[in-house]
Amino acid sequence: MAMKLDMSKTYDQVEWGFIDLMVVKMGFSEKWQNLIMNCISTISYSVRLNGEFFGNIKPSRNLRQCDHLSLYLFLICTEGLSSLIRGAQERGEIIRFKSCMSGPTILHIFFADDSLLFTRADSSNCQAICRIMRNYYEDSGQLVNFNKSTI
Repeated sequence: MAMKLDMSKTYDQVEWGFIDLMVVKMGFSEKWQNLIMNCISTISYSVRLNGEFFGNIKPSRNLRQCDHLSLYLFLICTEGLSSLIRGAQERGEIIRFKSCMSGPTILHIFFADDSLLFTRADSSNCQAICRIMRNYYEDSGQLVNFNKSTI
């Protein structure tokens, strides 16, 4: 089975706490952790109404799509999903895909916000993928858009 997963509102739903946790787990120094968190958490927005600016809106999550750093931060988030998938595979909950007898096994491939997962097409593997995606959503804020995803 091959699954192409599309994340709903990819950059809009990223939880900053998840990025902070992933940066620590990936071994970034405290200095880098602080720099990254300052880059994403110090933004604010104003609303222009009838030519006047109002408010000082401070978001608690999301990444700015036009920011060059956002792609890298999203890749850090995706590493969290990769870790969940690898852990399930190591526990025997998911079976890797093998295209031929002598070929390598494949479990997942990520590129930015594109996710491809490969596994055996049976109910236990599907249930494991569903658990992983639910855990990933609860931790990161990233939700699969099932209308744009395919199996």
